[in-house]
Amino acid sequence: MQLAVFSAKPYDKEYLTSARATELDSTFGLDIIYHEFALSLETVSLAKGAAAICVFVNDDLSAHVLESLHASGVRAILLRCAGYNNIDLQAAQRLGLFVANVPSYSPEAVAEFAVAQIQTLNRNTHRASNRVREGNFSLQGLLGRTLHGKTVGVVGTGRIGIAFARIMHGFGCRVLAYDPYENNDFKSYGKYTDLDTLLSESDFVSLHCPLTDKTRHIINEETVAKMKKGAMLVNTSRGGLIKTKAVIAALKSKHLGGLALDVYEGESAIFYNDHSGHIIDDDELMRLTTFHNVLVCGHQAFFTEEALREIADGTIRNLSDFVHQRQCKNALIQDKGSLLARRDSVPIRI
Repeated sequence: MQLAVFSAKPYDKEYLTSARATELDSTFGLDIIYHEFALSLETVSLAKGAAAICVFVNDDLSAHVLESLHASGVRAILLRCAGYNNIDLQAAQRLGLFVANVPSYSPEAVAEFAVAQIQTLNRNTHRASNRVREGNFSLQGLLGRTLHGKTVGVVGTGRIGIAFARIMHGFGCRVLAYDPYENNDFKSYGKYTDLDTLLSESDFVSLHCPLTDKTRHIINEETVAKMKKGAMLVNTSRGGLIKTKAVIAALKSKHLGGLALDVYEGESAIFYNDHSGHIIDDDELMRLTTFHNVLVCGHQAFFTEEALREIADGTIRNLSDFVHQRQCKNALIQDKGSLLARRDSVPIRI
């Protein structure tokens, strides 16, 4: 059986070649083919001959791509990530495809990175490091704020949001949270409130909710205006949660005190590749990089040894469930064809 892996990087090859994969190889003759290219209409032909494909956050799994995959014999789609906003689940359901993600992998990895971004931007350690390399030991312009006693807002209290709240509570922060589906695990670290109150009272706001139709551009002109003047906004979840034009305007007006991004709504054409020798024609992203109080990283919050190991193990476990025709706890579509994801009656946790 052949598994085609798209958007493959060297670390994907290293961690997907696990003991579990070796076990499948001995049982089913698993042959893993790695493609550095992202999955799209232009590259979907590379999946021909594969029974299953493995994809990442910026691969194109629109209806047309899914139809082409199905026509070429692909029957299983394995997402080596928690988010699934890049797949048309209705089309996958109609085609009878097996779809599974890895909903939980080292939530502390992402939560710790969000804290690292806060501290980097708040205490200007990145700028201080660059200065020292040039022999400049001046402290002018590096003034930060003590986190202890500040109010931190958490939007989304899934596994990552809870891990982030736990850390900020440890710093001695007052922690507020907004989530339509309250999680009892959070209540040890702070209290729930409505979004408007959270935005108006928080010195730091961190986004940890999934990207859905309801959360797309949850930070826009109206909501960013409700934020406390001088507050910092952090996003390590999904780029589409923030309307970029709105935060650029808030930065220019000095209403927003800082912006730390590990994700960006136009990242699919840019992130995970080296563009240092080329002109990047994304004007909004380039404008963000001109602000001294903006920190942009390339979607690396998940990138720890522990998380990569858990992602690989979860992905191969999902594949094993598919080939053995077992019920898969991470399936996004039930065996009978009904969707397990995107239901309004249950929370989507990441």
